[in-house]
Amino acid sequence: MPTTTDFERLLRGAALRVTRPRVAVLAAVHAHPHADTDSILGTVRADLGEVSHQAVYDVLKVLTTAGLVRRIQPAGHVARYESRVGDNHHHVVCRACGVIADADCAVGSAPCLTASHDHGFTIDEAEVIYWGQCSDCSPALRS
Repeated sequence: MPTTTDFERLLRGAALRVTRPRVAVLAAVHAHPHADTDSILGTVRADLGEVSHQAVYDVLKVLTTAGLVRRIQPAGHVARYESRVGDNHHHVVCRACGVIADADCAVGSAPCLTASHDHGFTIDEAEVIYWGQCSDCSPALRS
């Protein structure tokens, strides 16, 4: 787990001012991958005391824009945030309980970045979400 000094370095490296809320939100996202805003808010409040919901939203937006965190939002779910950025990984989502886990890109020469027709786009990222049931929710795996 990165330290406060590591988070300060990340912020400075992204040309962002170092503030206690930014450090606390970064720490919360690193400690709780795929956490929603309310969970991050609870973690930040436990660390800093009173902080507004809007302040956490604002920090998450700044960190996402700077590329320090990644925002994902599977269909039918609230936005989630993670610290794993820049590697074009994907996610698997449990239809029953909503748990989310990372899924690395398909093995081989980045087939997940090769669209059948790019329509003139320069593609730099693909987002794939695999849906199913986790081992805790799957009846086939519980027997």
